[in-house]
Amino acid sequence: MLSRITQRQLEYFVASGEAGSIIGASERIHVSSPSISAAITHIESELGVQLFVRHHAQGVSLTAIGHQVLKEAKLILEQMSNLYTIASESMNHVRGPLRVGCLDTLAPMLTPELVFGFGRAFPGVRITLVEGNHEQLLKQLRTADIDIALTYDLVPASDIAFTSLAQLPPYVMVGEHHPLATQSAVTIQDLATMPMVLLDMPWSREYFLGLFSEAGVTPNVVMRSSNMEVVRAMVANGVGFGIANVRPKAHLSQDGKRLIRVRLAGTNRPMLLGYATAAHTQHSMVVNAFAERCRVFISDQYIPGMAAPSYFDPQVVRVA
Repeated sequence: MLSRITQRQLEYFVASGEAGSIIGASERIHVSSPSISAAITHIESELGVQLFVRHHAQGVSLTAIGHQVLKEAKLILEQMSNLYTIASESMNHVRGPLRVGCLDTLAPMLTPELVFGFGRAFPGVRITLVEGNHEQLLKQLRTADIDIALTYDLVPASDIAFTSLAQLPPYVMVGEHHPLATQSAVTIQDLATMPMVLLDMPWSREYFLGLFSEAGVTPNVVMRSSNMEVVRAMVANGVGFGIANVRPKAHLSQDGKRLIRVRLAGTNRPMLLGYATAAHTQHSMVVNAFAERCRVFISDQYIPGMAAPSYFDPQVVRVA
């Protein structure tokens, strides 16, 4: 009978049981609610039992038999994962599932070469990519929803192992008609009274605001957004300056306006880019192979998808 129940269907059932709702499971594993509902219905039909009690607008709760099936389903999924590990180690091949988390602001630059390039190098690997903010990624590492996360060193934690690979110092970005656009460098003190557009993501905002507090000044934040592309667009359209660490190769916002990068002078703590995993956990060959790829591909000299370390605009062409 179990041959008619797929691994994916079991994964959907387990996610729903742990989340306590189909919507919660959908958000957690990034699969549509109808697909998860269909998988649960299929399993209930195959086993001939009711696994959940559906509560209108209040999620689902496991039945008594549902609790037993959940426990066995988790064991089955763990054993299936072990099969990949055993096969990989015996044949010295890298294959099996890999769940990679990536910080929202890093994903457009890092994932094409680093993550999907890994998939092309090892066709036997089945990659799932999850994007989120730093707080979300750490939570997913702790709940074993992802295996490894590409992120920053923003929150030291004893249960998270972080490997630093490159430094990303902060820089200032302005629109091409901003008063600072012709400057080769500026200081935090220069920025204190100017309108600022803040990247308002958990822990990232504390980092950016901390640059000002360490200098003994308070920023004049006029706009906020949790989306880096929105911040870049507002900056390019003259709303204010922004501070960032990632170095996109593109010099235009998504509405086609020019962005200028200006060096931030002084001693400012860089963000450390690297990968995080759950501490005290034995990782599969797939995870270890991907971690090795990260160590090879990311350094202070080169970061996939990003501009060179001389990231500020040394020459600004102005039209008279």
